[in-house]
Amino acid sequence: MGTVRRLAVTAGVISVAGVAGAQPAQKVTGPVATYWVSAQTQTGFGLPGMGGGASRPSAMGMMGAMMGMRGNSVSRTLTLQLGSSRQPTGAPTGEHLPPASLGLGQSLPLVTPTAQPVQKVDETPDVPREWQKPRGRMLIFWGCGERARSGQPVAIDFSQLQGGKIPAGLEAITRGLGVTPMQPPAPGRSTTYGEWPNARTRAASTPTGSLFGEHVVKATYSPEIRFALNGAQDFLGPINLATNARTPAGSVQLGWNAVPNARAYLATVIGGGRDETVVLWSSSEVQASAFSMPDYISPSDLTRLVGSRALLSPQTTQCQVPREVVEAAGGAGLVQLNAYGDEANFIYPPRPSDPKAAWNREWQVKVRYRSSTGGMLGMAMPGMAAEEAGPAPRGQPQPPNRSPGRSILRGLGAAAGVPIP
Repeated sequence: MGTVRRLAVTAGVISVAGVAGAQPAQKVTGPVATYWVSAQTQTGFGLPGMGGGASRPSAMGMMGAMMGMRGNSVSRTLTLQLGSSRQPTGAPTGEHLPPASLGLGQSLPLVTPTAQPVQKVDETPDVPREWQKPRGRMLIFWGCGERARSGQPVAIDFSQLQGGKIPAGLEAITRGLGVTPMQPPAPGRSTTYGEWPNARTRAASTPTGSLFGEHVVKATYSPEIRFALNGAQDFLGPINLATNARTPAGSVQLGWNAVPNARAYLATVIGGGRDETVVLWSSSEVQASAFSMPDYISPSDLTRLVGSRALLSPQTTQCQVPREVVEAAGGAGLVQLNAYGDEANFIYPPRPSDPKAAWNREWQVKVRYRSSTGGMLGMAMPGMAAEEAGPAPRGQPQPPNRSPGRSILRGLGAAAGVPIP
């Protein structure tokens, strides 16, 4: 009986301890306002759709990028997005008061977009007058090295797109990398929303501006937001192609400066070969759609993607574009290099240490960072040492004297069935 009594007492103690440990979860509300700051550093030119969040490079975007090539000059830009669950007091107005070191003025107005009336959409397909059946092909390569890996390239025949047929190999560029979509404030996700730049304020950039210091955000639909950024939370430093040259083996050696606080890198190339061919290459070791990588990636995804070698590690500062890529592109192409940074996150007020106290969040702030550059594959950009991108090595075919952008556009036009002269 003594043993039975001891077991009963023990069971009772465990039961009481379990009840005492089952504390109610802390009540969490808000935030009332969410504010995102997206900070980008750019040199060379930016190519939409090459690790920039689009599914395929835009023809107009490529032409605009090539026209705006600016060598190694540095541009620092911001995108500011404020969303709130409150209705405005009066007219929706807001502003970001940055530190003077930013160099963009005393106030950056956060403008609420005007709702546009719903217009009837004509569902009749708009076929260009000179539309033709899609033709040409896309060749997809991946991975750094002097020579392409076995099994490359994956070839997609655009003519098979006719009639809804799925071309063989299409899964190579539609297979995702499992990147968690980031959802900044937006008109459809907020009761009231404001942004900069906007329809009233043209986008502005600064070559030497800094985010270091105190930031204040005020709006008629948001609690006042105050946060400070330190030196490690400033713009990412510029990234430059210090090496962009043909090798004796026919590949192109890319080399760049290490960017402090960068978490990962991605290099991509788009080229236009003969016979209406589009050539795509990425530094990823994973056969997946690295070309649709978003502009910004969360720290957890960056860690995972570096671990799987889908992105280059922050210690990596060089990569070879394989010979087969260079040859398929006719010796000409557009190269894009992206550095992905960390995040700075702030929440007010801080979480109470007492789990019984409700955590009523008034606001939260996320600051995210990236740095990018672009240039012509195997060609020096202004500011790069001329010897780094000289003529093709002796014994290697010289690249044709033609516009690589025009060749790429021809290939994309053939895929869409719209001829480009």
